[in-house]
Amino acid sequence: MSLIEQLKRHEGRSLKPYKCTANKTTIGYGRNLDGNGISLEEAEIMLINDIREVESELSRKLMAFISLSKPRQDALVNMGFNLGVAGLLKFNNMIEALNHADYERAAREMLNSKWAKQVGKRADDLARQMKEGTY
Repeated sequence: MSLIEQLKRHEGRSLKPYKCTANKTTIGYGRNLDGNGISLEEAEIMLINDIREVESELSRKLMAFISLSKPRQDALVNMGFNLGVAGLLKFNNMIEALNHADYERAAREMLNSKWAKQVGKRADDLARQMKEGTY
């Protein structure tokens, strides 16, 4: 038996955070998030994986997504990352505008939301990106 196999057996695996017996937030195979956090490399890997998941979900659930330019797709991925795809899909007026390739209206609808008030400059940046189709 290898050390890795032994640790996996003793620690168990949890793909969601939980409190261990020492009341530390733990994930994976006993990773103490309270004491150790994650490394920059792990944060980058998680970001890339999360982006791919949002892109995949938007490709399946938002018909207009595939036909958009990369900057416009990325604006939606950014929103989906922030709101969750389910939250993004509640932007019915924006989606209707996207279905008609009316990017100016889509940008207005992005800004005419509770989300825009909450995230401030992020919403301004993404609405401009949607309207102009550039980063």
